[in-house]
Amino acid sequence: MPSQDNRATELIAALHLVEHPEGGYYAEVYRSPSLVQPADGRSSRSALTSIYFLLPAGVVSRWHRVRSDEVWHFYEGASLDLWTATPEGNGVEVRRLGPYGQGQWPTLIVPAACWQAARSSGAYTLVGCTVAPGFEFHDFSLAVDEPEIATALKKSGGSPAELL
Repeated sequence: MPSQDNRATELIAALHLVEHPEGGYYAEVYRSPSLVQPADGRSSRSALTSIYFLLPAGVVSRWHRVRSDEVWHFYEGASLDLWTATPEGNGVEVRRLGPYGQGQWPTLIVPAACWQAARSSGAYTLVGCTVAPGFEFHDFSLAVDEPEIATALKKSGGSPAELL
């Protein structure tokens, strides 16, 4: 594991963050007690969920997807590069999450089923991720586990190889 900035280490301890399967550290902050029935036939789930998510320098959020819409919120640290691609693994683009201005935004949205990956541009980045309908791990998949998608993401270019 890469060495961590003192602030990143402090946040991991203070916010009780644990390792996430995609990379980085997270802790669930909220799970709505209200249930909704997704229109795509999935079982009922919380209306929304929210987590803290921290990426220290040298650690990436690998290409993954969630079957619900996800909203990223910038909290502190360095800006974050957020790559997205279509559900088929095409159309890779990168946007920057951070304080408003100079080509960055404090909130970015990743539509349901689109692929996403992220990396801090500095020592660490702390963000929040809100998912609606609420996040469930069985709605989560890594591109590395889907060879056709991994190949499409590699061919589409625009993202570092370390994100797979």
